Amino acid sequence: MSAVIGTVLRNEWRTLRHNRVVLVFGAAMFLITEVVLRLTGSGPRALISLLNLVLLVVPLVTLTFGVISWHASREFNELLLAQPVRRRDLFGALYLGLVTPLAAVFALGLVLPLLLHQAISPEMTPLLLATLGSGLALTFVAGGLALLIGVLVDDRLRGVAIALALWLLLTVAYDAVVLLVATTLSDYPLERPMLGLTFLNPVDLGRTLIVMQSDHAALMGYTGAVMHRFLGSLQGSLLALTGLSAWILLPAWAGRRAFERRDF
Repeated sequence: MSAVIGTVLRNEWRTLRHNRVVLVFGAAMFLITEVVLRLTGSGPRALISLLNLVLLVVPLVTLTFGVISWHASREFNELLLAQPVRRRDLFGALYLGLVTPLAAVFALGLVLPLLLHQAISPEMTPLLLATLGSGLALTFVAGGLALLIGVLVDDRLRGVAIALALWLLLTVAYDAVVLLVATTLSDYPLERPMLGLTFLNPVDLGRTLIVMQSDHAALMGYTGAVMHRFLGSLQGSLLALTGLSAWILLPAWAGRRAFERRDF
């Protein structure tokens, strides 16, 4: 990576690190984890209680903040495009500059209260790693989707609206549609098709990865329960990790391609 790209990455990190949204997100994550930990009294119960926070709030914050941040710095980005740097390198710096501060404050907000209360035990380590890994993965997934939307959509409000619609689709509507299809076609063998549908939604994959490390199978949703039934905990977790890895790479790759072809 050239010196210019390194400078861009450091500038993006420094700007976002001092951004109020990032700081508020990190502080809110810390306070919520602290309160839930005090109320539940144990690390595993606290992590399960934080399931919806990880699966819903993390993608929401990253998507909306990513789109807004992209449009706010568009003139600066166009200035950078006039420099002798490759577009793919510049996009990589902008992408990492967006997601790494958000990922860092999420990880600190989740883990720091557990460390302060000495609530981490060997038995809960797989659940903690699954929760932390899912949150980090969803941050990178949503960051790639946010930059893809920012590159393709010129209007900021329209971009934010698309980001919110995408978030609603992934977090609320998807499982409802899957459950409706499963109920309507209940006379047919749908387990394997439902298993395939799990990989079309990164939030479902994150939920599956987390709950497979606990005894709360009822929280898995229909597709997650099917994965647990057919594949078992270890194999299902490995497949969920593979699916999340693909979801991290594909939006970032699509965003980079759009950025390279876009005539700014």
